[in-house]
Amino acid sequence: MKVLAVDDDAVARAVLRQALRRLGHEVIEANDGEAAWHRLQTEPARVIVCDWVMPELDGLGLCRRVRARTGGEYIYFILLTSSDATEVNQRMAADAGVDDFLTKPLNLTELWTRLRVAERVLHYTTQVRQLEELLPICSYCKKIRDDHNYWQQIEGYINERTGSEFSHSVCPDCYQRVLVPELLALKAATPTVARKH
Repeated sequence: MKVLAVDDDAVARAVLRQALRRLGHEVIEANDGEAAWHRLQTEPARVIVCDWVMPELDGLGLCRRVRARTGGEYIYFILLTSSDATEVNQRMAADAGVDDFLTKPLNLTELWTRLRVAERVLHYTTQVRQLEELLPICSYCKKIRDDHNYWQQIEGYINERTGSEFSHSVCPDCYQRVLVPELLALKAATPTVARKH
């Protein structure tokens, strides 16, 4: 798995890098949250292991930014801190969107366990995303079934999820195949009014 290791302390980052490589993961690195965010734009990772306290953008700020982005695969976020894993700290991390929470100094066995959980979670999130990409659509009326088993017009479904607006027209094929025959039938069915001379 590709893991982004983020820590402003070069020695701590080197320890994290070595531990991740020893566990068989591909590692990319950043020295603070802002650098990590820019790195993710060009080199996506599935897991971030990040220090909490850093200059520029701290670990919670990076996590919030990762969670606020749209699209893309889910990123599993593990927060490292030298602080005690108090209930308040864990709550702050969870509220920011952190998936897991580890204290320094880094324990290789705990890191291995967290990464195994991350692999399973990422596998399931990928499966769920693939299922969500399958749109149940009626073959006749073209309505789509949403997550609440409600059937709605495709335009409304897409608008709710993307904000896209639609305008309607008739393509050339449908004009010839559907509209022209309907107009001719309507014309033939309409009685002509005789003119008086």
